[in-house]
Amino acid sequence: MAALEAWDSFYVIVGASAGALIGLQFVLMTLIAERPQPGIVQVGRAFGTPTVVHFSTTLTLGALVRTPWPDAVYAVWTSAAVGLFGLTFMAMTVTRMWNQKVYRPDLEDLAFHVVLPLLAYGVLVGCVALAHVELALFGIGGSALLLLLVGIHNAWDAVDYQVYVQRIRRDG
Repeated sequence: MAALEAWDSFYVIVGASAGALIGLQFVLMTLIAERPQPGIVQVGRAFGTPTVVHFSTTLTLGALVRTPWPDAVYAVWTSAAVGLFGLTFMAMTVTRMWNQKVYRPDLEDLAFHVVLPLLAYGVLVGCVALAHVELALFGIGGSALLLLLVGIHNAWDAVDYQVYVQRIRRDG
C-alpha cells in the first residue's frame, strides 16, 4: 500500500478541484438555461454533460486510488473499469456531437472533446497491461490530471461561447 500512499496529496488536490469544478459547471448550466436557445438540449448533452462526466471521473479516480485496498493492483483494476465506462461514454458522446445541428465542432473542439478524453480513458484501460503497479499508478494519475484539464478547458470554452458568441448574436 506504500505505492498508493505516495499519491495522497496528488489526489486530494486533483479530486477536490474536480469536485469544486462540478459545482461551477452546474452554475454555468443554470445560467445557460435562463436563456434557452433552439437545440440547446442536444448541444448540452454533446458538450456540457461530458465535461461533468470528466470532472466526476477525476473525482472518482481520486476516491478509488485512496481506497484502502488490500493491494494496489485493485486500484489499477478498478481504474481500468472506469476507463471502460469512459470509452463507452465517449462513443455515445461522439454520436451526440455529430447528430446535433446547432454547433459544428472545429479542430480544437475535436481535440478537447474527443481525442484527449479518448486518450485519457484509453490509458486507464491500458494500465492493466503494465506489469509494474507503480508505473500503472502514474498512468492513472496522468489520466486523472488530463481529464481535469480537459474539463477546465471545455467549461471555459462553454462560458466563452455563451458570453462572446451567443450574447453578441442575441444582443446584436
